[in-house]
Amino acid sequence: MEEIDLKELFQIFWNKKFSIVLIILLFVILGAIYTFVFLMPEYTSSTTLVLAKAENAAKPDYVDSITTTDVALNSQLVSTYSELAKSKKILRTVISNLQSDIDEEELRKSIQVNSVKDTELIEINVTNENAAVAAQIANEIAKVFTENIAEIYSINNVHIVDEAETSSIPSNINHTKDIIVFAFLGAVAAGMYVLIVNVFDTTVKSVEDIEKRFNLPVLVSIPIYEHEENTIKGGKR
Repeated sequence: MEEIDLKELFQIFWNKKFSIVLIILLFVILGAIYTFVFLMPEYTSSTTLVLAKAENAAKPDYVDSITTTDVALNSQLVSTYSELAKSKKILRTVISNLQSDIDEEELRKSIQVNSVKDTELIEINVTNENAAVAAQIANEIAKVFTENIAEIYSINNVHIVDEAETSSIPSNINHTKDIIVFAFLGAVAAGMYVLIVNVFDTTVKSVEDIEKRFNLPVLVSIPIYEHEENTIKGGKR
């Protein structure tokens, strides 16, 4: 591809402006159809757990009694606990308790366990097409998880801070964002289309094209004028 300056590049895109607008508009329409028709809404519910000192957990002032060693130990346990929350034992117990027919692997994929940075908090997020089911699963995971931690470690240092609530807003749908993304993709596709068409376009459009192609100066150019003859009534001219 020959070197093209910015002015020429702008002119190339300007000449294809209607095609560009049409492609972007097409992608916007596809984005609207996707986000409004084909994208199934999913709802996410969250529950928060905190790691605290077991022997003082029942006391209102237990936070004052936590030592630096306790904080360091709990910080190390956060990562371990985050993985345990998605273990087979806990998930199978949750499915059994809820008498649900959900697949274990499907349930695991719907769960996100995050440790809140620089804290002893663990956040469990559950996503489901049914908002009530998502909240129910999240709360059951938190309950089974705390019971299993007490059984495995023989300590009771995990406590539920916030129970999951039913969400009324889909977590996977943002119509404006989706349409903007599709519009951006349309702009990229339009740009690629214009450049590809320009690369394979070998027609001569101007004197400059001839000079660039053959590296020779153009001495004379003959303009073409379209002349329409007026037809006189009776067939005479």
